[in-house]
Amino acid sequence: MRRPSPAWFDAQYNNRARIPEHPSILKHWADASARAYELPGWVCDLAYGDDASERLDVHPAVRPGAPVLVYIHGGYWRALDKRDQSFVAPPFVDAGAMVVLANYALCPAVSIEHIPLQLVQALVWVYRHAAEHGGDPERIVVAGHSAGGHLATMLLACDWRAVAPDLPADLVKSALAISGLYELEPLRHAPFLAPDLCLSAASAQRLSPAAMPPPSRGSLVTVVGGDESEEFLRQAALISQAWGPRVVIAAERVPQRNHMDVLNELADPHSPTHRRALQLLGLLSPRRKPLAASP
Repeated sequence: MRRPSPAWFDAQYNNRARIPEHPSILKHWADASARAYELPGWVCDLAYGDDASERLDVHPAVRPGAPVLVYIHGGYWRALDKRDQSFVAPPFVDAGAMVVLANYALCPAVSIEHIPLQLVQALVWVYRHAAEHGGDPERIVVAGHSAGGHLATMLLACDWRAVAPDLPADLVKSALAISGLYELEPLRHAPFLAPDLCLSAASAQRLSPAAMPPPSRGSLVTVVGGDESEEFLRQAALISQAWGPRVVIAAERVPQRNHMDVLNELADPHSPTHRRALQLLGLLSPRRKPLAASP
């Protein structure tokens, strides 16, 4: 089968070019994220490693023993910051979770391969320090958007016992990946991305969750906007097929949402995406019927 043209790959993956209203979406994120930091209690820029990029913002739980949501921002591994998508945090704080926002180094200063290793160390820090902030280290859920969805999925697949023998094999109990990337080979052929990402065929394969064996523990929920490109819709279908229903317990396609504004669903307490996250955290009200997996 003949490979599509570089222009086709750009059209599929260059989301700012695909979404004319992206400036207003980014402004909404910025305004809502600034308001998020008005919530009292934040502990900011905690170091999980030595590099200046290895920092976490933590909002402690109101009560001890709370589940922990670790959120990883998107930006194609080369842009944005933990504060740029912090608007997702307040609804989960209100629901009773401890919330962690994670930063990491950006391409091209580092390779993509470096970034999951950083976030492994971030999760080790969360596991070892969660109780100090009201969190239960046995109830860690990771969520992320776009590149952050890729990273959340990688963390679900991590061999935690190989990282340190005292860590539980199921350190990450569940992951929620919104508009995630599960096969990285296509990105090598998108001219707007390829120079910064510097992926080889081998590294793209190593970094593709869909090419990995399904995790033996934990569950994944995927979310994608109904108005996203054919490639992002394919990516979501691919991980469901590769890892199967034992791991991918729900696959949600949100109508009339694009690659960017689909993230707003996570912060909307009335949305199915938000309720899926609450379900993973064990915070879904028992009065509500649990959500079944989407077809």
